[in-house]
Amino acid sequence: MPILKLIARLLDYPTAELVAHQTDIQTLVKDSKGLSSPVREALLRFVQQRFSQDLLDWQSDYDGLFERGRAVSLHLFEHVHGESRDRGQAMVDLLNHYREASLELDARELPDYLPLYLEFVATQGAQAQGWLQDVAHILSLLAARLQERDSGYAALIEVLLELSGVDYDLAPIREEVRQEERDDTPEAIDRIWEEEAVTFNGSDVGSACESSRMKPSRAQQREDEILTIIDAGAPQNGVSRSAGI
Repeated sequence: MPILKLIARLLDYPTAELVAHQTDIQTLVKDSKGLSSPVREALLRFVQQRFSQDLLDWQSDYDGLFERGRAVSLHLFEHVHGESRDRGQAMVDLLNHYREASLELDARELPDYLPLYLEFVATQGAQAQGWLQDVAHILSLLAARLQERDSGYAALIEVLLELSGVDYDLAPIREEVRQEERDDTPEAIDRIWEEEAVTFNGSDVGSACESSRMKPSRAQQREDEILTIIDAGAPQNGVSRSAGI
């Protein structure tokens, strides 16, 4: 399904290479089957708006949306397992599915990263819809949260929900989302870092100022998560298609 590969690209970090293919992308959207007119038009609006924006501004917006807080994280298991050990085993199971499909990760990214997952699903032919259905409950939550933040990225998730064939009513989900405390404010982010402060022998290392300077980058966090997954997960035979999602 070419549309799945396109959504994967659009959900990933925006690049100059992506912007250079605006005309091809618009053509692909217009020719895509299985999309209703409202969903197709919303997707076209997203492409037109974002591709007419300065790339650096788009990248800044992307970081501000997806790299701050966890509410709209593009890592699927973040919304199911959080940081529990179950997430590690689920990652290993999903990675095994990728390898069974002759796919190997060539970047230091976690297997549950939604753009990677979509790249895999796009290779699954008639089973692709089933894989989308497995994560539809997560996608519906993402769509509702993105809608509440007035983000055009909600249109991309709505495409995936429509392709899954699952009829989710987002209205009650949005009502629940309105009651959530935002986790992307400076105060919320500082609070998270205070809760996750590194300690040795039960003592905090450095002052609050030093802690702020020593915050790892998102790339460093992902490398740490990968190592954690390797330690936590164990090979498992006979895994189900949903891989714990």
